[in-house]
Amino acid sequence: VQLQASGGGLVQARGSLRLSCAASGRAYSTYAMGWFRQAPGKEREFVAARTWSGGTTYYADSVKGRFTISTDNAKNTVYLQMNSLKPEDTAVYYCAAGRSVNTIMTERVDYWGQGTLVTVSS
Repeated sequence: VQLQASGGGLVQARGSLRLSCAASGRAYSTYAMGWFRQAPGKEREFVAARTWSGGTTYYADSVKGRFTISTDNAKNTVYLQMNSLKPEDTAVYYCAAGRSVNTIMTERVDYWGQGTLVTVSS
């Protein structure tokens, strides 16, 4: 499975940004998908995860109500819509694929995409 993330950039606080992650390769649709982030000087942390069918979705408390993870099966793409951005959301964001939402949440990830930098200015 290959994952290609894109969509990062510079945005002002309270603004919005949408990240994309295109998946390809064998059996990618059998994996759950997720997003992580790593801020400067901090450990990587879980952000959100979802199955391709959308039957199971989970968010970190820090982004709940502001971020939305979604999938477009026709485009083999997972999105992370980020609204009401805060400076503390500044980080490199990574997409990931794992066996289930639960395994992704515990960082038992099978595949990682490259990171995309999100910078939120105050």
